[in-house]
Amino acid sequence: MTTQELIEQIKIKKSFLCIGLDVDLNKIPKHLLKEDDPIFVFNKAIIDATHHLCVAYKPNTAFYEAYGIKGWKSLEKTINYLNENYPEIFTVADAKRGDIGNTSTMYAKAFFDDLAFDSVTVAPYMGKDSVEPFLTFKNKHTIMLALTSNQGAFDFQTKTVDGKELYKQVLETSKSWNNSENLMYVVGATKAEYFADIRKIIPNSFLLVPGVGAQGGNLQEVCKYGMSDNVGLLINSSRGIIYASSNADYAQAAAEKAQELQNEMEIIIKNK
Repeated sequence: MTTQELIEQIKIKKSFLCIGLDVDLNKIPKHLLKEDDPIFVFNKAIIDATHHLCVAYKPNTAFYEAYGIKGWKSLEKTINYLNENYPEIFTVADAKRGDIGNTSTMYAKAFFDDLAFDSVTVAPYMGKDSVEPFLTFKNKHTIMLALTSNQGAFDFQTKTVDGKELYKQVLETSKSWNNSENLMYVVGATKAEYFADIRKIIPNSFLLVPGVGAQGGNLQEVCKYGMSDNVGLLINSSRGIIYASSNADYAQAAAEKAQELQNEMEIIIKNK
């Protein structure tokens, strides 16, 4: 999916919602555990109930890898189902990869070629040659960690080095990399006060924003400082949507929570 196609979906759906498919077998409705593949059954129901309200889905791969080959199969079935039935949806492999060049190339092939995700999250700590292999794939997007929503983000990301906060140096440096137009960035919603500075560096790039809802991030604040002319935001909500109910009505409950966010987003877009 191209960036322009993503922008068109935001306009059509009046939504910039990304739903995180972080499936924990201890939290899904108990009756699903009788299924041969409870993770996929759960995901399918959530997707069918919410696809018209969001523009993206983001499976965190740790929640699949934890279950071994069965979990990886569930992830594969989920992404195949999305690509076959809802090709207008932007897909994010939240894998936070990043390694030396030839290893990064293999990670990229795994998520872009084999699983056919539209994007993958990466960690930039190892620098240019660990990220550029992901950027070589046409119409694929690399979502680089910039300023995260966890408390430990302050250990390194906001430290001042040579008079400038480290996360700002990361953002500025990444703009010089080959195919940097394929970059998006992760910025946590709990860091809303930083968005204005971030937009000075990357005014038009898409930002994937986790942390709204369960982690305490405020949608209005994020949009006030973080929206670009083309919206430029993918607001992720995981637990607040997919675990809205632990009963048989879980998919409908998820749709209701997603609808609440979409309604807010429609008003924000209208008043932008």
